[in-house]
Amino acid sequence: MIDKQVDTPAEAVADIFDGATVMIGGFGEAGSPIELIHALIDLGARDLTVVNNNTGSGYVGLAALIANGQVKKMICSYPRTLGSKVFPELYRAGRIELELVPQGTLAERIRAGGAGIPAFYTATSVGTPLADGKEQRNFKGKDYVMEYGLTADFAIIKCERADRYGNLTYNKTARNFSPLMATAAKISIVQTGKCMELGDIDPETVVTPGIFIDRVVTVSNPAQESKLIAAGRSYP
Repeated sequence: MIDKQVDTPAEAVADIFDGATVMIGGFGEAGSPIELIHALIDLGARDLTVVNNNTGSGYVGLAALIANGQVKKMICSYPRTLGSKVFPELYRAGRIELELVPQGTLAERIRAGGAGIPAFYTATSVGTPLADGKEQRNFKGKDYVMEYGLTADFAIIKCERADRYGNLTYNKTARNFSPLMATAAKISIVQTGKCMELGDIDPETVVTPGIFIDRVVTVSNPAQESKLIAAGRSYP
């Protein structure tokens, strides 16, 4: 019997190792798997390369993971946002690396990685510092920059509903990068607000098929990053 459920976030992330590349879903707060991130902090894996849209806010979630000294390098589109405090300070001090990727390019690099496409050409970043050192070609009179597909050892994501097979649905924009990341990682781990019985999710509404998911952990009342920040909370 296929059953991908695990009991706790700690169990779900227990094999994430030092030096791993980890894709973390979320568009700011929307879709951020905060309980899985906090379990990763408790685990203590270090020298991580993290792929995310941004670098977190306040001192919880992804920002807390960075503040705890566990992240060696960020691959992201928005390293400095309104609520980002930790990453800018560490970056200016030379204590963390950054690979800046335009948002659409980031999504396509993850999609390409999941589809087994090693590289592609895009006009985005032509003529900017982000194109420096990268292969460029001209197609039909227009310049393009080559970008490599992105893959990861692990993806940790969040969904609204799942079943024990790992079929997932999402809540609106909380979907963001998660379906792409699930395809691009060797091991994909999801926290779900509700685990449904088999057959209770309409197959026509499934966004991420279970073939891409390895572990499912139910977090019935997930923390909200903005509320934790407003309350002055930090983790650990």
